[in-house]
Amino acid sequence: MRVITGSARGRRLETPEGLETRPTSGKAKEAIFSAIQFEIEQATVLDLFAGSGQLGIEALSRGARLAVFVENGADAHSIIMRNLNNTGLMKSSRVARMDAIAYLKNAKDKFDIIFLDPPYDTNLAAEALPLCAGIAAPAGVIICETEKRTQLPETVGEFVRTKEYTFGIAKFSVYRRAEKE
Repeated sequence: MRVITGSARGRRLETPEGLETRPTSGKAKEAIFSAIQFEIEQATVLDLFAGSGQLGIEALSRGARLAVFVENGADAHSIIMRNLNNTGLMKSSRVARMDAIAYLKNAKDKFDIIFLDPPYDTNLAAEALPLCAGIAAPAGVIICETEKRTQLPETVGEFVRTKEYTFGIAKFSVYRRAEKE
């Protein structure tokens, strides 16, 4: 797995071994970043259930101002730290080794882009989405990866699902604040 473009383009990223994390495919990552390409510059990014940190690192490489990585697993946390050092993006990052739901419940910052990629066999996406909506910036976007059969709500707080992309077994749901009439 590599960084697609930007300042860290082509840099190889480590991934945790085993089945606890499943890296987002290159094709899916390209589609996600194509959909938000004009929103990344100077954005604040939250990468929840970060795994290897590849989504937040891609955003930083493309010009995001700050990325916060939240990962509870010790091995994955260490890999995020190594990936940030190897890409030269550590100075624009904060890494929290803690439970993502606990982080969301106590977060004070607002984020322009939130990546939510919980384990597939849990109800964590449905639990985390309303909390993400509460810390999203006014023009923020929430991108949630789930197993393709998982049904997520059409609306979450003031956010509405605007797009869905399916790649293999993964589905990406994009939420944006509803337009006021």
